[in-house]
Parts: sequence; structure tokens; C-alpha cells
Amino acid sequence: MGIFERYLTLWVTAAIAAGIALGTLIPGAFAVLADLEIAQVNLVVAVLIWVMIYPMMVNVDLASLRHIGDRPKGLTITIVVNWLIKPFTMAGLGLLFFEVFFEAWVSPADAREYIAGMILLGAAPCTAMVFVWSHLTRGDAVYTLVQVSVNDLIMVFAFAPLVALLLGVADVIVPWSTLLLSVVLYVVVPLVAGYFTRRALIGPGGDEERVAAFSAKLKPYTIVGLLATVVLLFAFQGPRILEQPLLIGLIAVPLIVQSYGIFLLGYGWAWAWGLPFSIAAPAALIGTSNFFELAVAVAISLFGLESGAALTTVVGVLVEVPVMLSLVALANRTQGYFPRA
Repeated sequence: MGIFERYLTLWVTAAIAAGIALGTLIPGAFAVLADLEIAQVNLVVAVLIWVMIYPMMVNVDLASLRHIGDRPKGLTITIVVNWLIKPFTMAGLGLLFFEVFFEAWVSPADAREYIAGMILLGAAPCTAMVFVWSHLTRGDAVYTLVQVSVNDLIMVFAFAPLVALLLGVADVIVPWSTLLLSVVLYVVVPLVAGYFTRRALIGPGGDEERVAAFSAKLKPYTIVGLLATVVLLFAFQGPRILEQPLLIGLIAVPLIVQSYGIFLLGYGWAWAWGLPFSIAAPAALIGTSNFFELAVAVAISLFGLESGAALTTVVGVLVEVPVMLSLVALANRTQGYFPRA
């Protein structure tokens, strides 16, 4: 794991501090940036999100789908947890914490936006960092790629309807046109662009090293895109955060509970089915991690840069890395309970 992935929480924390400071010192400049939008999609943020997502999609090998029938149990766990369990438990925890446990500290209007942000995180399974978590647990690389590719294809068709359903349950009005536009912009178009870029790079000789080299060149831009997005978000959220310093902690609590709960569910299911550790660990970790770049983009498109939903998705970035590293450590310590591949 490179220095960026290893210290992601530190970089995000620094970007948060910078965003709050800049938003307080020069609010007019960020107000101008907020007005640069088309169809409720902020153009500056759209470019930054694309910079983050496109390199990830280049690494998605759709040809790996021919292995979809190999060892179906691990793939079953991933699909069921990601699409039939996780989004609903995330919505449930959001309702429980923000409308019951935190009712005294959060207004009903803000609570709905925080719940919406949690739903967007829960409905967006991870694409890129999954490969890091799988590598750290010595997971089966080909099988992890199959799981990611299947998730991305499901996401193209299921993300928008699932989010609309859960936001409706959470009593949030969904602008369907904006939601569908976000899915096209941030999932479909980058996936198609990544597919053709990958084909061009590999060429007739099947040179995967060219893909790796291309991704390595783009990695610094991905880092800049993520951190710049965080700075923008917190520049707009700065006054609210300064007025409510405990807000970040309140949002983080249900996200952390969700992460550990979903991991234990997937990991325990894999153990009960007798899966080898190289399949079990990545399957559980994929269900736990989030595609926070997509969640951030859609939250901004649906609710705006200054919304509680956007803030929640960014807090998801802040808490994910330390939580995931702790789960990687837990998995590695308990691998002796699983059969070898």
C-alpha cells in the first residue's frame, strides 16, 4: 500500500481543516464555484470526481466475468450483502441514530439529509480500494476482480432505483432526472471510457503491464481530485461545523457501527460455508467498503455542496480507512479458522 492509501485519513483530515479555514476566510470565492452548475450538477466537482473515478474503471477487466461461475459461494455473499442487505441496514441505522438516539442534537431537516448521505454510501459498493484490502489479506486477485466487475455492472442498473426507493422510505424527495444523470456521468460513462482505454492499452499482445503503468501515472491526479473535492465540500460546510463541532462524531458513529456489523456478517457467513480465507476475507471486505467517490458525487448533485448529505459522504471517507485497516488486521489474525485454498 502506497503512502497515499496508508495515510489517507491524515490527508483527508488536513483537507478538511484547509477547507474549513478557506471557507471561513474567503466565502465569496466558494459561492462563485457553487454557482457553476448544469442540471444541478456542479461542473467543478464533476471534473474532480471524474478525475478520481476514471482511473479506477481502467482497472476493471470485464473479461474477468467469464470466471463468474467459478466458486459461486463467495460471489453470492458479495452480491447478497452488497445489494440485498447493506443498503437497508445503512438506512435503518441512519433512521435509528438520527431520528431516535441523536434526536435532541439534530433537527429533523438535517437528520433527513444525514440519513440520505448514509443511504448513498450504503448503496455504492467499493470499486478501487477493494484491491488494496484484498492484497493486504493475500486474497485471490482474479476472484476479487470478478467480484468488482460484477458489482460495477449491477451498479449501472441497480444504484438509481435502490437509492430512490430508500430515499423515499426516508421521506426525502428524489429528483429522478438528477439521479439518473449522476449515474450516467459517474458510473456508465467512466466505465465505458475505462473499458476502451484498457483495450487500447493492452493491445493484441495482452500487455497488462501497460495498464498498470498508465494507472500509476494517473494516480497523483486521483489524489489531487479526492483532496480538492474534500476541500470544496468542507469549505461550504465550514460555518456549520464550527457551530456544531460534535457533528462529525455524530455522523461517524452509525457509519462505524455499519462497517463492523456488515463485515462480521459477511465474514461469518463465509466461515459457515467453509470458504478458503483467500476468498472469504475479500468477500467480507468488499461488502464493508464503500464507493465513496460516487456517493460524494451523487450527494452533491441531489442535495448540493452545502448539504448534510454531502457532508455525511465525506465523513465516510474520513472513517473508512482506519476502520478497514482494523478489519484487515482482524481478518489476518483469524485466518487460521478458514481452510486453505
